[in-house]
Amino acid sequence: MADDIVIWPSKLLNSPTEPVTDFGPALAELLLRMQDSVREADGIGIAANQIGVALRVALVGREDGTFFPICNPEILERTEDIELREGCLSVPNEFDVVKRFRKVRVKYQDAAGTWHEEVAEDRLAHVFQHEIDHLYGKVFVEHLSSLKRGLIRQKMTKLQKADLKKKAERSP
Repeated sequence: MADDIVIWPSKLLNSPTEPVTDFGPALAELLLRMQDSVREADGIGIAANQIGVALRVALVGREDGTFFPICNPEILERTEDIELREGCLSVPNEFDVVKRFRKVRVKYQDAAGTWHEEVAEDRLAHVFQHEIDHLYGKVFVEHLSSLKRGLIRQKMTKLQKADLKKKAERSP
């Protein structure tokens, strides 16, 4: 079952997550919840803190629509500046151009705890960078000007309040 997506400017999204140390059944269950959530939201990646779990794990989407987990990731190398149009499940219906890198070399653990190193280019590099930012407490709007960020913050705060009101109305 899909979890609700945490909306920025939640403090959870602006705080670094804790490293994954337990690669057992609890992580597997979390990854299933994340997969349900990202698929329901029609996303291309999701970080655990986007569903309220402050663990350093994300799902990265491939071009073919499948996802793979990255635990405790670290970007080792970045090359070729590029500007990309970007959005986020935690900042619904907001898009803007962000400076990223066309190619990255990333080190991460899989769901079993095995270390991998991967060179990613283009879309995959973009998703890696976006999700790893989440795990270190940074949302894409923080790459924008303070004016743009402030305007988006106002919209998201209104959205958070509307969501709270809907949830309160549904509760008995």
